[in-house]
Amino acid sequence: NICIHKRAFLCSLQIPCVTTAHRGQYRCQVFNLYHEAWTDVATVSIGPNSITDVSWVEVDRGQGILSTDKVALLIGNMNYQHHTLLSAPIADVHKLTNLLRQMDFKVVSLLDLNWQEMHSAVTEFLLLLDKGVYGLLYFAGHGYENYGNSFMVPIDAPASYTSEHCLCVQNILTRMQEKETGLNVFLLDMCRKRNLNDGAVVLPGLIKVTANIVFGYATCVDAEAYEVKTEEVSSGIFISFLKRRVCEDEKVTVMLDRVAEDMGRCEITRGRQALELRSNLSERRSLTDHIETSEHCSASYSVRNLQWAVAHVLPKSLYLQFDCGVKVQLGFAAEFSNVMVVYTRIMEKPKEIVSCSAQLTDFPEDVDIDLKKTNQESLLEAGGLLLINESLPSPEVPSLYTRIRSLQRLKAELTFTTCLHYTYSNMDEEVQERQQVTVGKPLVSKLKLHEPRLPCTSSSLLSCDSVNVAECSSLTEALASASLSTNTWSHHTQASIDPPTSSKSTNVPEETDSLELFTAPQPLVVSKSLPHSHVNDTKYKFRDIYNFHSL
Repeated sequence: NICIHKRAFLCSLQIPCVTTAHRGQYRCQVFNLYHEAWTDVATVSIGPNSITDVSWVEVDRGQGILSTDKVALLIGNMNYQHHTLLSAPIADVHKLTNLLRQMDFKVVSLLDLNWQEMHSAVTEFLLLLDKGVYGLLYFAGHGYENYGNSFMVPIDAPASYTSEHCLCVQNILTRMQEKETGLNVFLLDMCRKRNLNDGAVVLPGLIKVTANIVFGYATCVDAEAYEVKTEEVSSGIFISFLKRRVCEDEKVTVMLDRVAEDMGRCEITRGRQALELRSNLSERRSLTDHIETSEHCSASYSVRNLQWAVAHVLPKSLYLQFDCGVKVQLGFAAEFSNVMVVYTRIMEKPKEIVSCSAQLTDFPEDVDIDLKKTNQESLLEAGGLLLINESLPSPEVPSLYTRIRSLQRLKAELTFTTCLHYTYSNMDEEVQERQQVTVGKPLVSKLKLHEPRLPCTSSSLLSCDSVNVAECSSLTEALASASLSTNTWSHHTQASIDPPTSSKSTNVPEETDSLELFTAPQPLVVSKSLPHSHVNDTKYKFRDIYNFHSL
């Protein structure tokens, strides 16, 4: 209701048929010929009044559960140098990335990090945190737990690793608390068996009583976490259940409790893997909470956006003109923050050329390239299972795809060669032309995660009081011409430093081409899951170093 005292009458806005589309933030405007004024923002959510009464009511959620920003770091380690390889983290990280982006999280998703890269990634993650920010860390890979401390194992950990070779989650928590975050969520999709090689007792920094900490463990203490291997795409059991609940507008602990209940009702997971929740969360904080930036911290919010954007700059689409008259397009897309796909397309060719293709070669040694899967006619053949068909370039023009992994190890600008192969109608021999291409340092390579980092101080680099607006402006100019990755095949996606304004209905997470492992909370459908009668034949893998045998 809006009360205008000068005219002594009451104006009200009534919506006769309220739906969830009406939820959001509202302000009222009072104006005349000379001046206008706006009220403070009121956040309204819409939900059912009760199970039996399906009418809809408006609920003022109040300012206590708004976040100043939401940031997530997702790490999936698969290709271990001295331990069993894993298959599911690539699909699990991709799925959770899309779901978190739907809820306006700034997500940094990274695959296959060594010790130094994990340390640097965590440091960069901490730079994005500040007072009131929601911070979420997800890890999928090998891990263990000793004396109540959880350890994430990098891909370069030796055969008999100890805490010296791993990252302690509790240490990360203490560093997050220095930022006065509004919510700290840890989702650990790893085993929690004891590490018998590690007798040291790690003493993390003092954890403060902040009543905003949530730990979601994929499995119980001294138990393994499983992934289910299929012929196409493997999936971790934890994410298979979590993905159905994570976007629910519920308190984080309530949402995770429901995930635990779903896992408990599943015949396959019962007695093998059970989610464990630890929390001291005292407020009704949800991953779906809205972001509200006060004027005092608007510059801090912009700097945080730009700091995240630095790690997600993609090269612009290029057009190469060859002497024979052929025009080739180079396009770029991001699967993850450190995995980029490059595709080549023939845009124009003279009539006398009967066949031609543009292939990429001569990549730097820093990045990870599977030469057997370069320049493939489909993304599936190139090793990319995760981008949906709607995101691919138009099938009307044939394309060749190449995936470039481990961009975090790139020490110089990315340079490669585009080799054009073509044949004239009156010639049998193939002709080649070559052009060298330099596309700068794409995605996370700008952060130089391979270099050591200095420890973070207790004062936030992005605090509202210390932010340098001039530096923020210069960084904005530096990124103004850059195309940013939004996990879609877009040639000219620009960076945005404004608070998110799009509704959830227009920001639908991407689906994958992977096989859906679990499709309903009820007992699993045999055709889409692991039949209980054949559990002993299932290829289970454990995310630890002690037991790699099938059940």
